[in-house]
Amino acid sequence: MKLKIDYGRDGLEIEVPESAQVLQMAAGAGLDRIEERLDEAIAHPMGTAGLRQLAKGRKNACVVIADITRPVPNSVILPPMLRILEEEGIARENITILVGTGLHRPNEGEELLQLVGTEIARDYRIVNHMARERETLTYLGETSGGAPIWIDTLYVEADLKIATSLIEPHLMAGYSGGRKAICPGLMGVDTMRVLHGPKLLGHPNAREGQIEGNPFHRQALEVAQRAGVDFTLNVAMNDQRQITGIFCGDLEKAHAEGVRFVEGQNGAFIDEPVDIVVTSSAGLPLDLTFYQAVKGLTAALPIVKEGGTILIAARCSEGLGGPEFQEMLLNTPGPTEFAACLEDPDFFAVDQWQLQELCKVLDKAEVMVYSEGIAPDQRDNLWVNVVPSVEEGLAAALARHGAGARVAVVPKGPYVLTQIRGAH
Repeated sequence: MKLKIDYGRDGLEIEVPESAQVLQMAAGAGLDRIEERLDEAIAHPMGTAGLRQLAKGRKNACVVIADITRPVPNSVILPPMLRILEEEGIARENITILVGTGLHRPNEGEELLQLVGTEIARDYRIVNHMARERETLTYLGETSGGAPIWIDTLYVEADLKIATSLIEPHLMAGYSGGRKAICPGLMGVDTMRVLHGPKLLGHPNAREGQIEGNPFHRQALEVAQRAGVDFTLNVAMNDQRQITGIFCGDLEKAHAEGVRFVEGQNGAFIDEPVDIVVTSSAGLPLDLTFYQAVKGLTAALPIVKEGGTILIAARCSEGLGGPEFQEMLLNTPGPTEFAACLEDPDFFAVDQWQLQELCKVLDKAEVMVYSEGIAPDQRDNLWVNVVPSVEEGLAAALARHGAGARVAVVPKGPYVLTQIRGAH
């Protein structure tokens, strides 16, 4: 049968066996009257006063948004909050929109227009967080796990602190949103060194869909609480990237409610693991790089059998990823050698965590990648098999696993929380 999976901007038509199981998010329409619903949620949030009450008497405000790797509808969710801030006496020049880049590159120029819309980009001060510039950070002590807490000073010193985000399954934190706007969104590289370190991320509960007992979630929440969040606005989105849920208010309460919603909306079940999973990296903006595409691979782990095959399509229009990630990937012979590096307590490299996640995948399954964006001279050094098309990769996987091989297809990749029915 023919299917369309997310790939780059326009998607990719592929052909898979008629017997393949297709795992999708639950069908759900986007919210109607979205402006009214936003106004209502902002005025009557969970566990805290409404934004208008919180803004009274404040001198300035900092509003945190996700960077370009998250399809948050900022041009929809920001205007009603910005309007309230100004109506309550916070001058526009005293409002900062802070892009929570984590360790990603800054979003500037045309990309910034895509991120927030033309009017907001023109009318408001927008700053990119810079995790490696210590002079822009403030030290707030240590977490219970010994991580030094370095947070963007613009945020720390703001009189009113607001965090916005999208809640979706996340390969380390269980779910994105809530506390992740601050950690890792606004944290320094020294904080990242511990919270994205091999010991913490090696924990079996540091995975998609898992909040309870997840050490990354606990530490990230601790960082966000130390930094302070006065008001949070999280959204959930359907497979058409329409808003399906709005969760405002207290950092923990609003996020927990959103997680319950997303667990039901994004969860997809099959009865037993399959031999082959064909998946995507969810298209733009998540498949800009191979670094981001790793999320599509880890999201397929729950449903692929030991020794199975994961075949992913990711456009990777910006190539492999950041310079540190690219250097490690191309210059380390393979997962065994990389694992040896992680055992050295003095070893640390930016983006090492994503290679650790890739190792988790390769420890369980063979990986094939279809991508037009990976340069030909890099393909032999990626630890994975780069294939000329999804169909040729699938044919090779079927030949390996036999004519009766079971196949599952996840067209929207990491946005789908894949699960085995009855598994814990």
